[in-house]
Amino acid sequence: MFHGESFGLEALGWMATAFIFLLGALLIFIIGVYISDVTQTRQAIRRNYPVIGHFRYFFEHMGTFFRQYFFAMDREEMPFNRAQRSWVYRAAKDIDNTVAFGSTRDLRPGGTIIFVNCSFPTLGEDAVAPQPVSFGAGFCEKPYTTASILNISGMSYGAISKPAVLALSYGAKKSGSWMNTGEGGLSPYHLEGGADIVFQIGTAKYGVRDENGILSDDKLREIAAHEQVKMFEVKMSQGAKPGKGGILPGGKVNEEIAKIRGIPAGEDSISPNRHPEIKGSSDLLGMIQHIREVTGKPVGFKAVVGDKNLLIDLCKTIKMLGDDYAPDFITVDSADGGTGAAPASLIDYVGLPIRESLPMVIDTLDEYGLRDRVKVIASGKMIVPAEVAWALCVGADFVVSARGFMFALGCIQALQCNQNTCPTGITTHSKKLQRGLNSELKSFRVHNYIKNLEYEVGVIAHSCGVRSPRQLNRSHARLVQENGHSVSLKELFPDKSPLTNSISIE
Repeated sequence: MFHGESFGLEALGWMATAFIFLLGALLIFIIGVYISDVTQTRQAIRRNYPVIGHFRYFFEHMGTFFRQYFFAMDREEMPFNRAQRSWVYRAAKDIDNTVAFGSTRDLRPGGTIIFVNCSFPTLGEDAVAPQPVSFGAGFCEKPYTTASILNISGMSYGAISKPAVLALSYGAKKSGSWMNTGEGGLSPYHLEGGADIVFQIGTAKYGVRDENGILSDDKLREIAAHEQVKMFEVKMSQGAKPGKGGILPGGKVNEEIAKIRGIPAGEDSISPNRHPEIKGSSDLLGMIQHIREVTGKPVGFKAVVGDKNLLIDLCKTIKMLGDDYAPDFITVDSADGGTGAAPASLIDYVGLPIRESLPMVIDTLDEYGLRDRVKVIASGKMIVPAEVAWALCVGADFVVSARGFMFALGCIQALQCNQNTCPTGITTHSKKLQRGLNSELKSFRVHNYIKNLEYEVGVIAHSCGVRSPRQLNRSHARLVQENGHSVSLKELFPDKSPLTNSISIE
């Protein structure tokens, strides 16, 4: 036998002996702890569960560390939660401090919404499909009429991927819903599915700007020439980032997206925080009227409501200029809204929640006799039937959602929308990650989502005793207070006009 082999065998023998010695010592130690535990009387856990009872204190200590990484939600810990610590860490490292998707703060305190069922609900054979509503009838050349209740909110091509846009376009077409382009311009993928399109004009005028970034009438006419483009929406502000323009990281701005937007490829696409030429209500109404004259199609605006005085001033200006200048619709966005990337301070702390802003807008339009002229679209975290039914009760004509449709596409809320690493292929331009998103299959999921949501909104309406969802009003919903009692929305927000959801059914 070689000397090396002999040494190796001896080493193995020493290791085996050491292991047996340590095992024996551990066994003796455990026996000692066992005897100590069963004979002591100070701690019941140790006496009833000798040896393993000690792990309770170990896990209790370690839980302090594990909770913050694995178990506690972003806003649960005290005195400082994960969201607060994360902001400080990232700010101290001078790295990107935007967050994705939506706020993790509870922005809707104050109770649960319940619906008031009646003793004699609507029979199935008496039910009526949602009634059509018209935008711009009598005020533009090509008004738009649709019966859809739930529609796809603005998600730009660039913020979301090509297969995601295609799936949404085909799904919206199957369902008879419209699709908002978002502020990133009109891509061929928006058009491919054949859905009705609402073209959004953001503060950077992507898709309708000239070489100097100014709104171009020629580009407006070019977009309006598409039969699928039914309306134009001037984006004033967005729920998750009021006071901040759109943010598309340079890693997402490829050559195609740059061409559609009219910007350099590979550079961050940062929109101004407002339209520079709009300094007040009269400027806003003037732009709306101009776009309507150029395109011949309905025009409205999207805004986060923060101050009722703005609404009052807007309505007074409309009454002074005439109904021809009124927007054909207002999309009420709220602090509940989401986005691909936004500063945490805005996404968490700026803007009114939809529960406060939507009734405010409806009531102000009522006060000035404009509710029939101006349609209202509600936006902000309403992705299930009860939330949509609530919006209809308050007086909204339509509801739009972005994140609801992202879930329909398979979003797992990985919160990587702003990093181009979305694992489900929805908000990334990585071809490898996009492979998992089958546009044709997902389009059916989009269609099913709309179909089933609108069906269940109808179920709620029938339980309340009305024949169609758009007949819901504030007497049909109540808010449960902290004391356990509920109060009717009609009491909280008294209707000021009989026009609110006053759709007659023949």
